Amino acid sequence: MPQQSELDPTLKSLWRPLRLLLAAIDADIARIYEEAGLQGVKPSFVMELLRLDAVGSMTITELARSVGRTHSAMSQKVSAMRRAGLVRTRPGADARSKTVVLTAKARRVVGRLAAEWRETEAALAELEAELPYPLTAVVRDIEAALRQRSFYERVKAKLAEDPQWQ
Repeated sequence: MPQQSELDPTLKSLWRPLRLLLAAIDADIARIYEEAGLQGVKPSFVMELLRLDAVGSMTITELARSVGRTHSAMSQKVSAMRRAGLVRTRPGADARSKTVVLTAKARRVVGRLAAEWRETEAALAELEAELPYPLTAVVRDIEAALRQRSFYERVKAKLAEDPQWQ
């Protein structure tokens, strides 16, 4: 009889602990925002809010490019930030584009968000100093290995050997 882990491949995951760790860190930051009364602000919004504060209004495409996201993902995030009252959009230079602008609510909190960003980075540096092999080194090593052979190529080769994929 097959074991549960053979029936449900999701029970085995090398990187799930990393995703859970990142989610826990985000939850801690969200807790800090909640305690500070920063209504509607989510950790996932902060990079974009700080970028808009530093650079000024941008189209969704420009904002996506500036933070390394897809247009589709940024469009969804802008919608969520708009619902939270942090940004508004206005028509862009052409009918297909929208310009994203910080609201007064966002402008009131960006200084605090910049402080949180700096201090979060300082806390992460402190945490990394306690580790025998810092996560930033792991990321650089993974990126180097993936430049040699992409993740796409690795998974594609594994799937070619898997009879269930055929």
